[in-house]
Amino acid sequence: MRRAVGSLESAVKIAERWFVMAGVALLGAIALAGLIVAVYAAWLFHDLPDASELADYRPATATRVYAGDGTLIGEFSDERRIYVPYEQIPPLVVKAFLAAEDRNFFQHGGIDVSGLGRAMLKNVLNAATGRRLEGGSTITQQVAKNVLLTNESSIGRKLKEAILSSRLETTLSKPQILELYLNEIFLGYRSYGVASAAYNYFGKSLEQLTPDEAAFLAALPKGPNNYHPKRHPAAAKGRRDWVLGEMAQNGFITQAQLVEGRARPLNAQAAPRRAEYQDADFFVEEARRQAVANPDFGDQLNAGGFYMRTTLDPSLQTAARDALMRGLENYDRRHGWRGAWGTTDFAPGWQAVALRQQAPPERREWRAAAVESVSGNTVRVRTARDDDTGTLLTADAAWANANRPLRRGDLIFVEPRAGQFALKQVPAVNGALVAIEPQSGRVLAMVGGYSYALSSFNRATQARRQPGSSFKPFVYAAALEGDFTPASIIVDGPISFAGGPNGRRWTPENYSRRYYGPSSLRRGLELSRNVMTVRLADSIGMEKVVDLAARMGVASNLQPNLSVSLGAGEVTPYNLTAAYSAFVNGGRRVNPYLIEYVQDRDGETIYRADQRRCRDCTRAFAGQASPFLEPRGTQVIDPITAYQISSMLEGVIQRGTAASARGLGRWVGGKTGTTNEYRSAWFVGFTTDIVVGVFIGFDDNRSLGSGEAGASAAVPVFIDFMEDALKERPARPFVRPRGAIFRTVDGIEEAFRPGTERRREDEREAEEAATPDGPQNYNDVIQREAEAAAGATPGQTTQPTSPPSPTRQEPAEDLSGLY
Repeated sequence: MRRAVGSLESAVKIAERWFVMAGVALLGAIALAGLIVAVYAAWLFHDLPDASELADYRPATATRVYAGDGTLIGEFSDERRIYVPYEQIPPLVVKAFLAAEDRNFFQHGGIDVSGLGRAMLKNVLNAATGRRLEGGSTITQQVAKNVLLTNESSIGRKLKEAILSSRLETTLSKPQILELYLNEIFLGYRSYGVASAAYNYFGKSLEQLTPDEAAFLAALPKGPNNYHPKRHPAAAKGRRDWVLGEMAQNGFITQAQLVEGRARPLNAQAAPRRAEYQDADFFVEEARRQAVANPDFGDQLNAGGFYMRTTLDPSLQTAARDALMRGLENYDRRHGWRGAWGTTDFAPGWQAVALRQQAPPERREWRAAAVESVSGNTVRVRTARDDDTGTLLTADAAWANANRPLRRGDLIFVEPRAGQFALKQVPAVNGALVAIEPQSGRVLAMVGGYSYALSSFNRATQARRQPGSSFKPFVYAAALEGDFTPASIIVDGPISFAGGPNGRRWTPENYSRRYYGPSSLRRGLELSRNVMTVRLADSIGMEKVVDLAARMGVASNLQPNLSVSLGAGEVTPYNLTAAYSAFVNGGRRVNPYLIEYVQDRDGETIYRADQRRCRDCTRAFAGQASPFLEPRGTQVIDPITAYQISSMLEGVIQRGTAASARGLGRWVGGKTGTTNEYRSAWFVGFTTDIVVGVFIGFDDNRSLGSGEAGASAAVPVFIDFMEDALKERPARPFVRPRGAIFRTVDGIEEAFRPGTERRREDEREAEEAATPDGPQNYNDVIQREAEAAAGATPGQTTQPTSPPSPTRQEPAEDLSGLY
C-alpha cells in the first residue's frame, strides 16, 4: 500500500515538474514573441513617415508655357501634372472615382472592413477563374501608399499602409485626402492627376468632361496600360461601362445618362499633347533653355508648377513657320528632284516599311506612297496608309523625270490635290526666321529650321554664319556717327590693300564686277556697293566699326579686318536681327527676350523681364501729368543716325537690291546679304513695329548654287511673312528724331545733324562754281564730262572719252569680300 502511495506521489511530483517547465516555456515563448513583436514594431515604426507632412504636401507639377495672348504652347515637366484644388474639381469627376474605387469613402475611417470582406470573397472566385485579384484598398490607403510609401508587396508595407491610413484620417479632412488622391494618381498617357489626364486623353478641362469621359478616367487607376484606349479599346470601353454602372447604382447619374454614356464610343486622342498649338517648337525649346539658365527658378522648372508667359504672337509664329517652309520648298523645287527616299518590290508588308519614313509633322497632308507604273509623264502611285491610288500631276512628273526619272517601286511623298497627287520632297536646305519688336526686344516669332521633328537644331540662335552685305549698315552707321552724311560722296573705283591670299594684294570688287564712280552714301548702301563700303570702312577705321557692332549686339568677337566690313565675321540670325532694332527705335540697343514673366503656383511673380520702375504709377490721380516710363534699352547711336540708316534701308526696297519687296508699300526697309560662293543668303527687314531676319543656307555650309543671293532666296520669305504681319501691324512712318535738319537731295528727303547740312550745300556751291556759265569750248565740255565719269579732279589731263565698261564675269574664287 505504502509502495503504491509513494509511486503516486512520485508521479504527481513529476507531473508538477513538467507542468512548471511547460509554464516556464510558455511564458518564455510569450516573452520571446513579445520581444520579437516589439523589435518588429520598432523596426516597422522607426522610419514610418509623418502623416502630418501631407498637410503641406506639394507634388511635382508641370510648368505650363503660354503665348502673349494666353494660348498654351508648351509644358515642362518630369511628371505631367496640373494641380487642381478640391473645390475646383467637378462633383461628377469625384463621384466617378468614388464609384470605381471607394464608394464608402465618406463613411469609413481609413480602412473599409466591409469592402475588404467583399474583396476577399470576390478573390475566391477570381482565383478560381484566373482573374486579377482585388486589393480592397480604400482611397486613403492608396494616398498613403502613393505618397508616403513604396509599391513593394509585403505584409510590412500593408501594415504601414493601414497605420498611416488611420493617421491620415485624423490629420486631414476627407476633401483634403481626395484632393491629394485626384492630383497624385498616375492615369497613363503620361498623366499624373485627373486634370492632366482630362487634357491628354480628351483635350478638355475637367469642367468639360461628360459622364462617360469621367467614368473612363475613373477606370484607369486599376491599370492604365490594361485599358489603353488605342491598344486595348474593347477592354477600355468595358471597364468604362462598368464604372458607369457603378455610378448609376450609387445614384450618381440617372438611368438615361447610363444608357447614353454606354452608347457613346471611346473618343480619346491618338497620343497625349503638351499643347494644341503646334507651330512654336523651336520657340518653346529656346524658352526652356533660357529658363533653365535663370538662377531664380531654373532648377525647379520641371517640377515647380510655374506659369510662364512668353512674348510669342501665335498668328505671327504660324505665318513665320509657313513662310519659311514655303521658301525652303520653293528653293528646293528650283534645284530639281533628288530622287526617291526608298524602294519597294510590293511584297506583303511593304506599307508598314514605307510608313516608317517620317514626313514632316507640319505637313499633315503628305502621304507615303509607292510608284506603281510609269509611262512618260503619266505616273500612277499607291499610298501606304490608305491604299488610295491615282496619278501624279503632270507638271510634277515632268519635273522629276527631267532630273532623276521615276521608276516602279520608288517610295515618295505625295499630297492629295484635286483628284490627283502632288509630288513632294523634304528640302535638304535649311534656314531660320526671327521676328522681334524693336521697341522692347520681345521675340514675336522664331523658326529655327524647316521641321523641328526632323532637326531640333535651332539655326536662329545656334548657327553662326557670315552675314554678307547685311552687315554693311553697321559700317555706314559708324561713318554717319562721324563726319559723313547720307549725301556724302565716296568714289566707287578700284582699290587694293596688302595682305591678300598667297602674298598678293587684296582687291575687293562689286558683285557686278563694275565700278560706278563717285556716289552718295545712300546710293552705295541701296545698291550694296562693296568697293564703296571697303573704302568707307578704311576711311573711318575698322576699330570703330567693330566697336559699334559690339555695342549694338551684333557680335563681340569680330576682328578689325577690312573684309569684316563686307560681312566676313560670324553672327547668329537672332543677334543680327536684334541689332537692327536700334535703326528703328531711335538708336537704343534692346536685348531680345522670350520670357515675359514667371509666376509660382501661388500666383506670386518670381521673374519679370521688364525691370523698369515707375515711381508715380501707383499714385492717385490729382490732375498731374501721366507717369513717364523710360524707354527700354541703352542708347548706342545718335537717334538721327538711326533715322538716316532706316531711311537709307527703305531705299534698298524702293530702289535697290530688294526692289522685289516694293509691293509691301512705304515705310518698309531692309538689307540683303549674300556670302562668297553663295553659301548663305540673308535679308533683315523692318517696319517701325517689327524687325524680321531671314537666313537661308545648308547646314554643311556648301553653296546654295549660282544666283541664289539674298534677293532671290531670302527676300521672298520676308515678303511672304510680311504680307501677313502687315495686316496685324500696318507700316507707319519712321519716327523723325528731334533736332534733325531735313533737306531734299536728288529728289530724296535726307536727315542731317545740325551743321552737317551746310557741308552738303558748300559742296554743291563748289560744284556749281567749277562749271563755267555762258558759251563754252566744245572740247572743254567733253573733257569735263570724261573727268566726271572717271572720278578725276577737274583740270587733270584725261582721255576725252571714258574706257568701255568691262563685261560681266562671275566673282573670282579667291574673292574674300562678301556681297
